[in-house]
Amino acid sequence: MRQLRNLAQLSKLHLQARDGEIGRLKEIFFDDEHWTVRYFVVHTGNWLLGRDVLLPPSRVTEVEEDANLLHVDLTQEQIQNSPDVDTSLPISRHYENDFYGYYGLQPYWLHNPLPEDIPEPRPAPPELQPREPDQPHLRSSKAVTGYDLHAQDGEIGHVEDFILDDNDWTVRYLEINTHKWRPGKHVLVAPIWIHSIDWRSKEVIVNLNRQSIESAPVYDRTRLIGKDYELSLYKHYGTAANSK
Repeated sequence: MRQLRNLAQLSKLHLQARDGEIGRLKEIFFDDEHWTVRYFVVHTGNWLLGRDVLLPPSRVTEVEEDANLLHVDLTQEQIQNSPDVDTSLPISRHYENDFYGYYGLQPYWLHNPLPEDIPEPRPAPPELQPREPDQPHLRSSKAVTGYDLHAQDGEIGHVEDFILDDNDWTVRYLEINTHKWRPGKHVLVAPIWIHSIDWRSKEVIVNLNRQSIESAPVYDRTRLIGKDYELSLYKHYGTAANSK
């Protein structure tokens, strides 16, 4: 049964392979064109010396909340032998090809071709200039958390968390903390209302005004997101609710 889950709650669960525990979810990498999770970043336990690994979301089979487990249809050996990655650096297309080849999966860009498959090499920018990622649409949840939310008429808060659909692992909403306008209030913004993410200025830019965001239905992360709440959210923003 489909359920919307915030990333902070998912990060508290233990990932369980077929033959034992793996570790815990650390962050996700998602693309901001299709708003789909492409990789789970998992910090492994002592069995793998605390190494960070990437896992394909398609291998997650069950979220068992009562047991505090997130089940993955892989063995510890498969995960142990997966391609090494440095998650502090942008993920290269070369690594992605190795990753999908190792797991025998079709790369996501063959399903949803990007306008630019492999960017042309470019001269290195000055040391103090931020470097544009090789895959500019592949975003780290850790990096985007804290980005300012910029409405049509100015700033209104910052990104606090991500709401994921555990049926297809898409990003359904961003959780926004409107701290500068309504202290303590949290609201949700769907990707359809997002114009762009500016990695240089660290902003998420939306096609909404501040008043509409400030007066949006309050999001309570201690409660499940139900259909009634989603309908009220879409009605508030004047958009037809998604029928899924």
